[in-house]
Amino acid sequence: MVALGKAGAAIRKANDEGRAGLVGYLPAGYPSYDGGVDAIKALVDGGVDVLEIGLPYSDPVMDGPAIQRAAEAALAGGFRVKDLLRTVEAVAAYSDVPVLVMTYWNPIERYGVDRWAVDFAGVGGAGLITPDLIPEEAAEWIAAADKNELDKVFLVSPSSTDERIRLTTAACRGFVYATAVMGVTGVRETASDLAAPLVARTKAATGLPVGVGIGVSNAEQAAAIGAFTDAVIVGSAFVKRLLDGEGPAGVRSLTESLAEGVRREPSAAAGR
Repeated sequence: MVALGKAGAAIRKANDEGRAGLVGYLPAGYPSYDGGVDAIKALVDGGVDVLEIGLPYSDPVMDGPAIQRAAEAALAGGFRVKDLLRTVEAVAAYSDVPVLVMTYWNPIERYGVDRWAVDFAGVGGAGLITPDLIPEEAAEWIAAADKNELDKVFLVSPSSTDERIRLTTAACRGFVYATAVMGVTGVRETASDLAAPLVARTKAATGLPVGVGIGVSNAEQAAAIGAFTDAVIVGSAFVKRLLDGEGPAGVRSLTESLAEGVRREPSAAAGR
């Protein structure tokens, strides 16, 4: 039986409506603690199906320039893990949209894996996306997540072998995160040609929803990618709105546009 988890159930609900789900990412603590909470709430108000909140980290090997700038500013402002838990609590209380946290593994290991799982579940968190943690090295997290009914979202990439995809998807609950391009996150003018084949290979290995991330920045890309995947993941484009000083209003406006994009008929996305 497929372990959908909270995030997976939200995505499948969107799929049942004949569209891809929309997953929206913002780092916590930017431009301030309160400003970050307001911006994340704007994602909800604009129509995301799943929230992805980033834990600012000092050595972000996968994050592109926009997310790095926001994370550095949050850390310089004194943002810490306890503030992330406060953020999750505030956002989880605001709506029923599942709240995932995207984090590198070192901060969770330092916090204490079992302690983190208990505290995170206690504030309404739904699960973790762990870009630098592979299933073979995740036994402690998998056990803690299972005990606390938290989603475990691992990543596959265009370079993943079919065997690697099978191993990774077997360890997931919630959805599988397919990175559509090789390299760091960031806004791109066109979607990667590697996305559709990766999604097809991943869906052949699992009944879990598959979400595509890295590079989506506008409704046209969301429509095109939403035609072949279960969820469209957007991050840097939202962060850029905050970096440009547009605040929660800018985040909500972009979210509404992307939410319209994933609701377009597949034929409207063809050829884009």
